[in-house]
Amino acid sequence: MKFFLILLTGGLFTGSLHAQQAEDSVKWVVNRMFEGMKNADSGLVRSALADSVIFQTLVTQKDGSIRVASEDPREFVAFIGRLSRGDADEQITFETVRVDGPLAMAWTPYTFYYKGQFSHCGVDCFQLVRINGAWKIQYIIDTRRRQPCP
Repeated sequence: MKFFLILLTGGLFTGSLHAQQAEDSVKWVVNRMFEGMKNADSGLVRSALADSVIFQTLVTQKDGSIRVASEDPREFVAFIGRLSRGDADEQITFETVRVDGPLAMAWTPYTFYYKGQFSHCGVDCFQLVRINGAWKIQYIIDTRRRQPCP
């Protein structure tokens, strides 16, 4: 009986340790993208993204309706490369990270500062895929507003 309890406890611990390591590696990739943004390092940003990454944002129209707008990731990466260090500072917190094999999701409330001034806030929702053993951001959709911030 003791042997069975030891095996069961060890298996539960190993499983939760593996899940935590997977979550940490997902967070690392997302943080890497924001580190690249803050340091105006377009190469670092690009290294976190899948080749077919999709960027979208929810836009509130004047009439209050919501529209999904797509952005060109190549233009975003090029824009980051033209900035000076510290110009783009997106501060996130990880509210939820989920992993299922080669698929992961991260929900991150954020506040964005441009050239030291508050710009906007919202939530980023990331979908990541594990490609050739490395996590890559495949899809980002976000909300943007001036207030209230998360």
